[in-house]
Amino acid sequence: MAKIAIMGFGTVGSGVLEVCRRNAASIARRAGEPVEVKYILDVRDFSDSPDAALFTKDIHDILGDPEVRVVVETIGGTRFAYPYVRQCLESGRSVCTSNKEMVATYGAELLALAREHNAAFLFEASVGGGTPIITPMHQCLAANHISEIQGIVNGTTNFMLTKMKRENMGFDAALKIAQQLGYAETKDPGDDVDGRDACRKIAILGSLACGHHLYPDNIPTRGIRAITVEDIAAAEALESAVKLIAWYRETPDGSMAAGVEPMLVPDANQLAGVNDVFNAVLMKGDMLGDVVFYGKGAGKLPTASAVVADVIDALKDGSKVHDSLFWKPAEKLDHMLADPSAYPYYIRISGVSAAVLPSVAGPGRLVFDHGDSVAYLMDSATAGDLDRLAQKLTVLGGKLELALKKLPE
Repeated sequence: MAKIAIMGFGTVGSGVLEVCRRNAASIARRAGEPVEVKYILDVRDFSDSPDAALFTKDIHDILGDPEVRVVVETIGGTRFAYPYVRQCLESGRSVCTSNKEMVATYGAELLALAREHNAAFLFEASVGGGTPIITPMHQCLAANHISEIQGIVNGTTNFMLTKMKRENMGFDAALKIAQQLGYAETKDPGDDVDGRDACRKIAILGSLACGHHLYPDNIPTRGIRAITVEDIAAAEALESAVKLIAWYRETPDGSMAAGVEPMLVPDANQLAGVNDVFNAVLMKGDMLGDVVFYGKGAGKLPTASAVVADVIDALKDGSKVHDSLFWKPAEKLDHMLADPSAYPYYIRISGVSAAVLPSVAGPGRLVFDHGDSVAYLMDSATAGDLDRLAQKLTVLGGKLELALKKLPE
């Protein structure tokens, strides 16, 4: 019988225990032996729990038990999770995690540490929740060169944008509902609405695609706080939807670019129809072409099921799986991975007349003119062009309130 430990007994950690018990027979068949949770590490008091005997507050109970072969990390963050995971890997135990912040920040280091100690560091649930994305990418698509990734990888913001579109709801009202439903944090929803969660996920996928570590700090990131009901309606008039897109691509000169930003997605694009808490990731392979992964991006049992699938792989032949997942360490860049290419841009401005837009923004067409707020679709612009536009508007007493890159159909 294989013994495992769970570190962190929140939503996902409790889900791992539930999945292990509910699907014990099928898990045992796939792992080649029964799998049993022997320890649960959590600093909180669970003395009233039916499983009180499993709980410990001391990591050394796990490290000192030779029966524990795999450790599940669902603590979240990096303050405690990172040193605990290091200790587990150094002891030769494989680790399976759903912690996208830790993987995005320390992934290359932890992968190397696992390889050094003949263990595995697996993290399918860190991107896409229960939707398989990482394993297909490093196994099924292993013969492909991945040159581009685009995706909706944050269910909370996608839910909010769907509410704003379907119910003509403002940002604040949509956020409140997302918080009430448990999709967004009540105290600080910034990881979701400011794009940090999506940034960590595209850093992981980009690292897999290019083979070396990409840091979230080098990825330009904007969230959805500036999106208004007017913008959502304007997008519909342009036969498009507003979506928070995380993306990675190789540029024509062979360098890399990545980002997280709200975009104008034409209705003909597959990502435009992804609504509510669902995620979708489109990858472009040189042999296969386009492939799309779609499913719920969060949820207790879907995410826990992905973690347990990693546990099964770790128990069967973790080091073999780990080697196909491995990416190299790299230094953090001294610049952002900005995209130099030109795209059509939807812009919303205030403080200037619509009449000046063709001269300051270049060729395009007026989308709406509400007097104090004007929207314009630029035919083509780069990020540098937008910076210069913002400066021109400031001189004229105006302000660039929002710029949305338009994806191809």
